[in-house]
Amino acid sequence: MNINGVHIEDTFAEAFGMRGTRLLITGENLKWAYHGATALTGFATSVIACGAEAGIERKLDPSETPDGRPGASVLMFATSSKELASQVERRVGQTILTCPTASCFGGLTEGDPIALGKNLRYFGDGWQASKVVNGRRFWRVPVMDGEFVCEETTRMVRAVGGGNFLILTRNSQDALAAAEAAIEAMRKVPNVIMPFPGGVVRSGSKVGSRYKTLPASTNDAFCPTLRGVVKSDLPDEAGCCLEIVIDGLTADDITIAMRVGMQAVCERGRENGVIALSAGNYGGKLGQFHFKLREIMAEGGAQ
Repeated sequence: MNINGVHIEDTFAEAFGMRGTRLLITGENLKWAYHGATALTGFATSVIACGAEAGIERKLDPSETPDGRPGASVLMFATSSKELASQVERRVGQTILTCPTASCFGGLTEGDPIALGKNLRYFGDGWQASKVVNGRRFWRVPVMDGEFVCEETTRMVRAVGGGNFLILTRNSQDALAAAEAAIEAMRKVPNVIMPFPGGVVRSGSKVGSRYKTLPASTNDAFCPTLRGVVKSDLPDEAGCCLEIVIDGLTADDITIAMRVGMQAVCERGRENGVIALSAGNYGGKLGQFHFKLREIMAEGGAQ
């Protein structure tokens, strides 16, 4: 398959099951809602070492939030229910409880409940109070700028993490431009996040390492400086490779995001240094979700 001079490799992205939730962060204005959401999603790029993968899904209009204030929708993912519950509570307690004017609410209507403000309320030292509105319990915790309002629980669903595609280009400038175009398009897709810095990762990994203490190590097959000393998967003219990783509430959400992102890359075309699109997989041994690049692009009407 060739689109606008870009070769679509006959491969697949390998993803795995995760647990996911959505949180709604509001503030006195959008600036402070985003301060809270940005802090909440910090150090949350990969479950390899971060415990959770998280990102800002989109901006929220006051008409979309429980308290009628501007906000941000955040998606958070972890490899187990226990870890997700722990990460949600710790991150909200350290970033939203501490953020001036910020409040926090659950953003899913289905799934298993996990604690949000249920335990954080004890920070109120006995002065906390609750109120039930339309079957949802909210806690009001006294803080120095007034009150921290937090819903008692959020909901957790089965989700998918690790959808991805690789952008192979002539040089790093071409790769960054293509990746930025992809991320701009993908951020319009609901129910997904791209958790790495700016949505892009340069340190793609493979499972395992020659060092026994490491669960993952550099994806040497796509490192241009190792061409000639390892079995390289880079075309001769490729001097750079960047990866975009996608987490989503469903496999369909990831499929749509991958298609939109790859289309944006292909629109730049070979004339802008884009040589090929590939994907990271481990022979189908790591995850049960396989996103085949050519099938995804064919279903989107690509030629």
